[in-house]
Amino acid sequence: MFSMNLLLPFLTIALAGSALAAPPAVGQIAPDFTLTSLDGRPTKLSSVLADGPVVLIVLRGFPGYQCPLCNRQVQDLVQNAEGFAKAGRRVVLVYPGPGADVAKRAEEFAADKKLPAHFTMVLDPDYTFTKQYELRWEAKNETAYPSAFLLDRTGKITFAKISNSHGGRASAKELLTAAAPQ
Repeated sequence: MFSMNLLLPFLTIALAGSALAAPPAVGQIAPDFTLTSLDGRPTKLSSVLADGPVVLIVLRGFPGYQCPLCNRQVQDLVQNAEGFAKAGRRVVLVYPGPGADVAKRAEEFAADKKLPAHFTMVLDPDYTFTKQYELRWEAKNETAYPSAFLLDRTGKITFAKISNSHGGRASAKELLTAAAPQ
């Protein structure tokens, strides 16, 4: 029979690598991740945070079509890019999807958008990030719950909005208001 003291280190390691029980919430530290940007560069959240606070946006990706509400949301963010820059915020857009198609679909999505230098689109192949953040929408023709998080330099979540539908997303105005110094 094994002693529980012998098993404890292994249990700790297993729990540390497990998914969250719920999406990250205000006051928690956002779990770190490394995803590949649309231009092929590894993008690690903690490295982006080293440059300042982050706006983390989770899109729906390609649930059989390019999501029109994702398009509108990203256009709204881009139109307000100067406000995010003045607030010292980097914007990270997460585009989830099946591994085989995610890069192709993300390129299609981004083709008509000129993302500012402080915006980065990252790919979430096979929903690795989406599952880690407990945002996977497990239904036919669904991918991820549209979500927005404001993170301070330490990765602490200061604002979170997770939609359980296609709408109900955070607008640029809402994010900029929440990012303003209190």
